[in-house]
Amino acid sequence: MRLTAFVLFFSIHLTPLLAEAPSLPDRDPKLACELVEQEDALLLDVRTWWEYSAYRLSGARNIWVGVLSKRLDEVAEALGGKKDKAIVVYCTKGVRAAKAKQILQDAGFSRVTNLGGISDWMDCR
Repeated sequence: MRLTAFVLFFSIHLTPLLAEAPSLPDRDPKLACELVEQEDALLLDVRTWWEYSAYRLSGARNIWVGVLSKRLDEVAEALGGKKDKAIVVYCTKGVRAAKAKQILQDAGFSRVTNLGGISDWMDCR
């Protein structure tokens, strides 16, 4: 009887506290710009180094999505160890950025948005 009461209490009162933080919406250039300009969000380019060296957004850090899971410590360091600080990921069209967002969220980074492609940044101005 006591165990049942405890389980009921836990499920009603404590479960909401354990729920994940809602993720940020994707493909919203205005939100991405606000996060970068007003909250100093990390702008993360997940394309290859070659693509990044050819053209990139000012202030972006490059970590190719193919090695992102092995370099999560660099992301955490760039955020000052704050996994709840915003991250804006982008690639060429948004596909690799979607994968990167999932990798980051699985690692506990709670505020990640997929800008989409690099050209989508122009839509925020």
